[in-house]
Amino acid sequence: MKNLIARFAKDESGATAIEYGLIAGLISVAIVGILATMGGSLTTVFTTINDNLAPAAPAADG
Repeated sequence: MKNLIARFAKDESGATAIEYGLIAGLISVAIVGILATMGGSLTTVFTTINDNLAPAAPAADG
């Protein structure tokens, strides 16, 4: 029984999984924060690109 408890105390695989989960969570929060901050300017960029490409697109046959 003592050996089982000692082996359980030395096992770090659960701690590693938790660390990876925390890192993934922090990266997700950073991405959401960046997108929320830059969302308006990204919309402007894509709208400008769309407006410039629209005249070059061939007319669809109806």
